[in-house]
Amino acid sequence: MNGNRLIRILFLSLMPCVCTPVQSQGIAPFRKDDRVTFVGNSITDGGHYHSYIWLYYMTHFPTMRVWMANCGVGGDTAKEILARFDDDVLSKNPSVLTFTFGMNDTGYYEYNGADSAAFARRKFEEAKQLFALCEEKLKSLKGIRTVMIGTSPYDQTSTFNNDVFVRKNDNMQRIIALQKETAVRNGWEFLDFNAPMVALNMKQQETDPTFTLIGTDRIHPDNDGHAVMAYLFLQAQGMVSKKVADMELDAKSGKVTKSSNCRISKVKQTSDGFQFDCLAASLPFPLDTIAHGWGFSRSAAQVTKTIPSFINDLSDEHLTVKGLHGNHELSIDGIVIDTLSAATLQRGINLSVYRHTPQYQQALAVMALNETRWEVERRFREWAWVNYDFMMPAGFLNDNSERAAQKFRELCKDNAWLASKRGTYDQMVRPEVREAYQQEMNCLVEQIYKLNKPRKHRFLLRKL
Repeated sequence: MNGNRLIRILFLSLMPCVCTPVQSQGIAPFRKDDRVTFVGNSITDGGHYHSYIWLYYMTHFPTMRVWMANCGVGGDTAKEILARFDDDVLSKNPSVLTFTFGMNDTGYYEYNGADSAAFARRKFEEAKQLFALCEEKLKSLKGIRTVMIGTSPYDQTSTFNNDVFVRKNDNMQRIIALQKETAVRNGWEFLDFNAPMVALNMKQQETDPTFTLIGTDRIHPDNDGHAVMAYLFLQAQGMVSKKVADMELDAKSGKVTKSSNCRISKVKQTSDGFQFDCLAASLPFPLDTIAHGWGFSRSAAQVTKTIPSFINDLSDEHLTVKGLHGNHELSIDGIVIDTLSAATLQRGINLSVYRHTPQYQQALAVMALNETRWEVERRFREWAWVNYDFMMPAGFLNDNSERAAQKFRELCKDNAWLASKRGTYDQMVRPEVREAYQQEMNCLVEQIYKLNKPRKHRFLLRKL
């Protein structure tokens, strides 16, 4: 049996049951050929949580192709999301869409004003009315699963500075409660990022009052915050504790006692140890140690400070070997991994904590390609911000004419942020450029799904 066929068989046997989700309690796993759009504001636009979710599917389900798209636009409220919905979201033909809003809808500086309570009530009522229009739009969709997401929090508890909009997140939580009620009413799925992230923040702030999963603006989660969001999403899909592989052998008898999500072969005792081959159906889930994205300073790997079980929960490549004595050197494909005691091997280890295994290095290559894809996609999201928030209100939606370019230059005179995107506009206004970038993303995804197939590895435990 060839390796790819084995992986497909193992995948099908382990694929989670996709059942009708319990209302407001979970999210059904994505299925083969699903097209998923993540709709939101700048937190989605410039963030990584959707990219991390796709990376998990790329590595854990390497033979099940899915497609995901960032549909966030910076600064958007429910009103702007609704205005661009058909052109930006439905044009991507999604089978699943997630919907989050609320950060911009609730306002900012007025929470420190003289009548902040009245302001909060007014912003909530405005958001409620606009969300009702979004609800009608979502109800009209046919054949598209809707996942309602409560937004990540505005951090109003960290003490890293005194610049805080008092009780802003309280108003956001009122919107999230409204989202949950709407999800229940319509049979949509629901997930809340806000309350769990507030709880994680406050837990860390017990010992470090300046800690925050959110960035220095209290609004945009850093990369570790986006890793938390991906974790919460995957947890809601039932992905926690789905092992990359579970290998259990008895060295004394030379028998395989467990092989879950993998196939073990060529087990034999050697003159100074024990060896076997293993083909897993998944790759480890890699964590980036580099901070990516404008304004971000922390890496995804720093999520383990907040969720210490992150690696064991989402990337457990488990090896247990019984019947050994003394210390043994573990190598994989001739690469020395670690020196381990017989007691440690009998308890079992998670190979995903070792970044230099051949399988983890393979997963890192997948991660690098996915990060490059994310960077190309960001060009489209910058173009979307210009196109939908500025050109569309001016009557030049998707207009590639010189008149549109003149209008863009006029608008730039009174808006420094817009002027800073002139390079993006000059490129992306041209359909040929957009097509070239789209082809680049397609090529990257094709390469990912060629590279992500697990390979057979030779494990050797040599007694020291």
